[in-house]
Amino acid sequence: MCPIRVRWHVKQNYKEYWRVKIAVANFNYRLNYTQWTLGAQHPNLNNVTQIFSFNYKPLVPYESINDTGMFYGMMYNNDLLREAGPFGNVQSEVLLQKDRDTFSVKQGWGFSRKVYFNAHFKQG
Repeated sequence: MCPIRVRWHVKQNYKEYWRVKIAVANFNYRLNYTQWTLGAQHPNLNNVTQIFSFNYKPLVPYESINDTGMFYGMMYNNDLLREAGPFGNVQSEVLLQKDRDTFSVKQGWGFSRKVYFNAHFKQG
């Protein structure tokens, strides 16, 4: 029950791409989270084109299906999620190529299916 909020927001709808903003906010006033990881399930993660300020690894249990990926901070840049306050968030944008057969906002895929958060914590 860590006090973390994850926002997945479709920021831009280009002709061939979606631009999604992912923001992770820490609402704990006493703890920092280090080496955090964010797992996300989304049907269009097999079409990730570019990640701007997070690291990303696809989790590919089956070669033809990739709907799960791990996002985590870059060392010395945003791998520390600080305690609540003005610096208590990290964010990045993801560029996804459109797959019109499986992903559209009308079908309800503007947001991820599930999101998982895990981190080590230390006193702030």
